[in-house]
Amino acid sequence: MKTKFINGVSSSPSMSLGLLVTENALQVQPEAQDDCKELARSEQPDPHTRHQAYMWCREFLHGAWKTLAEDDFRLTIIRGGLSNKLFLCSLPDSVHAAGDEPRSVLLRLYGAILQMSCNKGDYQQSNKENHFQGAEAMVLESVMFAILAERELGPKLYGIFPQGRLEQYVPSRKLDTCELSEPNISAEIAEKMAKFHGMRMPFNKEPKWLFGTMEKYLSQVMRLNFTRESHLRFFNVLLSYNLPQEMKMLKRLLESTHSPVVFCHNDCQEGNVLLLNGRQTSGKQKLMLIDFEYSSYNYRGFDIGNHFCEWMYDYNCDEFPYFKVNAQSYPSKAQQLHFIESYLRESDQGFENLSEEDQIKLKDQLYTEVNRFSLASHFFWGLWSVIQARLSTIQFGYLEYAQARFDAYFHQKKIWAV
Repeated sequence: MKTKFINGVSSSPSMSLGLLVTENALQVQPEAQDDCKELARSEQPDPHTRHQAYMWCREFLHGAWKTLAEDDFRLTIIRGGLSNKLFLCSLPDSVHAAGDEPRSVLLRLYGAILQMSCNKGDYQQSNKENHFQGAEAMVLESVMFAILAERELGPKLYGIFPQGRLEQYVPSRKLDTCELSEPNISAEIAEKMAKFHGMRMPFNKEPKWLFGTMEKYLSQVMRLNFTRESHLRFFNVLLSYNLPQEMKMLKRLLESTHSPVVFCHNDCQEGNVLLLNGRQTSGKQKLMLIDFEYSSYNYRGFDIGNHFCEWMYDYNCDEFPYFKVNAQSYPSKAQQLHFIESYLRESDQGFENLSEEDQIKLKDQLYTEVNRFSLASHFFWGLWSVIQARLSTIQFGYLEYAQARFDAYFHQKKIWAV
């Protein structure tokens, strides 16, 4: 979600406190203050980190990196945080490449171990269990990154080690929200998503992620308490919606809606789509999907419906609540069918051989499917945002955002929950 970018590298506040906090964490975390800032970072890497980074680059990279003197090694901090620390490792201009080695790479050092959102265990877990699940999450994320890199669906992987990894540095910028509606960009996102969905990944194939995570989020939300009056006002409104009953209704609706289980990105918003430098005017292949922390086997309809929901939200705002919502930006049926047709042409090899009547029927079926699952997107991120409001130190109007997502949920429920 709300992803910040520096030089084309993502810094996701959603990951700063983990995908899913434990019940114990909910009990001990203080309520975030309005003036909390993101973690402070030093301007220069400490000597130990600099030496480690130099040694990793020498060991894992080829060409000029093998003979590079440590004094000539360039290391720049991109981001410091609880979940990851990012550094740019570079060859100086005075050092000529010996072959096709990269001149710059991204060093990602793992920070606080993330908790898996798909954890099916009991809430009352020991620190040992949480540590094990966090380590498991690291392994799964590393495997996923390596496979996506090998299939050229994500940045290249140059090296992996217990403390982190070396990745391709991708000169790029994130998309702006308004660009999601541009026909050529929308079509390419659809094609990339279809390729993503077509992958076979060595992960649990059962679609437990969506409602498994939502049920845990809801249980945590119902145990939360806020002390600040402005927070209480929003929170009490949200509680008045009878969220447990709403979730039961939503689950029944989606269980009656056919949607294939595929490998989903689950957070395909503009901040997770890079526009590659030098390819802005090219016809195709100018985009790259990034940030796979939420990826899992899930229902196809959720991934597409979630993407359509993101057309409404602009997170590039400097003033509270640090997002803007425009319900009119939700894609029209014509815009959705444009995306859907591009998706089906990539995912279904027999689509083009169908009669026009059968193509229209298939597109309309998927149109209904994704709009029903868009309800789950609003519900999911609404619950997520309530929890973040209690725990996160990132400056963002989390309760305001939760209210916006539930407003959209109830609006779209009138149309699609029939």
